[in-house]
Amino acid sequence: MSDLPYDALLFDLDGTVYHGSRVIDGAADTVAAVRKQGTAVRFVTNNASKAPSAVARHLQDLGIPAETEEIHTSAQAAAALLRDRLPSGAKVLVVGTGSLGDEIAAVGLEPVRTASDDVSAVVQGHSPDTGWADLAEASIVIRAGGLWVATNTDTTLPTERGLLPGNGSMVGALRIATGSEPVVAGKPQPLLFETAARSAGAERPLVVGDRLDTDIAGAVAAELDSLCVLTGVATAATLLTAVPAERPTHLGADLTALAQPAHELRVGKRPGWEIAEHGVLTVRGEGDRLDLLRALCDAAWRTGVTQVRAEGDAAVAAAAGLGLA
Repeated sequence: MSDLPYDALLFDLDGTVYHGSRVIDGAADTVAAVRKQGTAVRFVTNNASKAPSAVARHLQDLGIPAETEEIHTSAQAAAALLRDRLPSGAKVLVVGTGSLGDEIAAVGLEPVRTASDDVSAVVQGHSPDTGWADLAEASIVIRAGGLWVATNTDTTLPTERGLLPGNGSMVGALRIATGSEPVVAGKPQPLLFETAARSAGAERPLVVGDRLDTDIAGAVAAELDSLCVLTGVATAATLLTAVPAERPTHLGADLTALAQPAHELRVGKRPGWEIAEHGVLTVRGEGDRLDLLRALCDAAWRTGVTQVRAEGDAAVAAAAGLGLA
């Protein structure tokens, strides 16, 4: 992205760089190329199930060099939030992995697993081992007035097997059980991006992610440009209907798009495509399929019209390739 002076790239992980244990095609080479040109790299994840050191090792195992200091997780954000709101040594009931408990202990609070009268808060992060008993203990504390902090509310988690239940699904169970709402520490709150940018000494970072409601919404909240990739949750259809708070500035099929100049990735009118806006977005022309999506998003966001009709073989094929026809 040579034509705009981004001084750091803030990468989401799940659905952007990898799917569980499988690296997404082109991701390793792209990150290596970014580093080679001297741009700072940070990895910003809502997944609170692993310690930053473990995330760095996982990236290294996938062929992506990463240092622990480059990892910023929602578990760290949640711990910082609780540190700022509770007295030192306060007990926090942990619903999540042991590494989430370690982050709580690292900020001077006491992680516990059982409800009692002296537990001040609940912190909830993703763990595949969370069960009814864990939610029951949390429910007791929340109903007694304890502070409830969720690392994130991602309803799904992209994996090599597809989308699986994320932390937000478990948070939803506690919402129903308690009638309460958690304070959310991770994306879409801007804290993670702000912390990552500050650690890189960046003045104009670019956020790169696959989820509109977390990665892109967090970038919008932090007033940062963003690149949405189509390797995880976001689709052409969800992009067309995105609300203003969840609209990226750039679109790409995957991370290899970062090899292109930024102006070619920006949402807006694109060469080769003509879009008429009269109750339906009528597409004519031919050209790059992702360029069509960039042009369609521009038209849909300006007019509120999201229905697409393609005319001509090339337009029909491009729209079908995007899942819009």
